[in-house]
Amino acid sequence: MAEADETIRRHGFALPPFAYWSPGSFAEKADEARHVIDSRCGWDITDYGKGRYDEMGLFLFTLRNGRLGDLERGRGMCYAEKLLISKQDQLSPMHTHVIKAEDIINRGGAPLIIELYGSDDAGNFAEDKGGTVMCDGILRPYAPGEKLKLMPGESVTLMPGDWHAFWGEGGEVLIGEVSTVNDDETDNVFREPIGRFSDVEEDVAPTHLLVSDYARRLG
Repeated sequence: MAEADETIRRHGFALPPFAYWSPGSFAEKADEARHVIDSRCGWDITDYGKGRYDEMGLFLFTLRNGRLGDLERGRGMCYAEKLLISKQDQLSPMHTHVIKAEDIINRGGAPLIIELYGSDDAGNFAEDKGGTVMCDGILRPYAPGEKLKLMPGESVTLMPGDWHAFWGEGGEVLIGEVSTVNDDETDNVFREPIGRFSDVEEDVAPTHLLVSDYARRLG
């Protein structure tokens, strides 16, 4: 958390005030912060359950997130926004989404590499399927397994069924994600049998809560 906060500040970005609430303050403000809790906004750090964070992992902070019911109705708060940090060669493994469409944006730092594959008619990973992808609003074809290099300021739009993995090339990358409503509990489909959230054994008292702490600590 401390490293990520320093990286975010270095790039001139400011997190919202609730990012810095202590666990006790969060519990005291749980009623007024019910939307933050229910939509799982906040700190999120994962090693995908493999225990090799520097090799396969991701830092995330969900800044805002809407409601799935609004998305289903087609009106209301149908959007979400995140900040992510990918370290040099730190893999966010091959996955897709059933519902979520997203723009992945290089907000600053090193180049961001995104490896792309398409899906079969059932939405499953298809090693021989390419397709089309939109980069900064420009449609372009991609071959199966093609690796896009996004420089700072560049972006790619991924639709449900677009399989993708990504990592920083030559350094750390601050990434923006703007998407439809985000559901990290059910809408991440990984190619390999891995978990989205990590079990954390705290060796010190937590400074701030992770989104995965909310159900246990805040109800």
